[in-house]
Amino acid sequence: MRFESKPKFVTFDMNGTLIHFRINEVIRRVLGDRLPAEIADDFLRTGNQYRIDECMGEYKPFHQIVAHSLERTMRRFGLQYRESDGPAVYEEIPTWGPYPGVTEALRRLAEEYPLVIVTNSDDVHAKRLVENLQAPFEVVITAEEMGVYKPRLRAFEYTLDKLGVTPDEIVHVSASPKYDLRSAANIGIKNKVYMDRGFEHDEHWLGYQRITDIADLPVLLGLPRP
Repeated sequence: MRFESKPKFVTFDMNGTLIHFRINEVIRRVLGDRLPAEIADDFLRTGNQYRIDECMGEYKPFHQIVAHSLERTMRRFGLQYRESDGPAVYEEIPTWGPYPGVTEALRRLAEEYPLVIVTNSDDVHAKRLVENLQAPFEVVITAEEMGVYKPRLRAFEYTLDKLGVTPDEIVHVSASPKYDLRSAANIGIKNKVYMDRGFEHDEHWLGYQRITDIADLPVLLGLPRP
């Protein structure tokens, strides 16, 4: 094991780390011909920034995060937003499943460690998405429960308080330095794993272990290869 001590919990971001977060695919489909092909990539990158911006203020329901960020992006690009657009994207989220190998890796880890989800999803979506993972979790912490979204530091303070642990007693796993790993580092969580899914830049100075295959996570945490 590459960490100084055995963690009491392994905590996970869910959407984009464990669940294949297909929001860009859905946005393309919902907007259809209203999203010109020549601006689509820039539009979707900008939409990602608006989503994180919506997460930074006072808490609002997750369906509003999705709708407001999409509306703002469309306004910026001079596209017409319809009131049905946000709900159409939001309602498809709980149908998404895990990346390949995730369920097997989680089940293997659960033999040795209590697993925890810390997600920006709301209660309803989180329940369904966790069911899609088909793996045992001791605790599921949602943004709705916390009253705040990651990357707000309060999300990690809440998690530590709820689990009754200090920052050095968990390992946090995420595919997002932007939403998770920067904040985890700032709150004093030393034991971090970057599950590199290829959609964010490696920020190695944050002091995490980087993996590109979820099957390597149990090995990183000291379990023998099957």
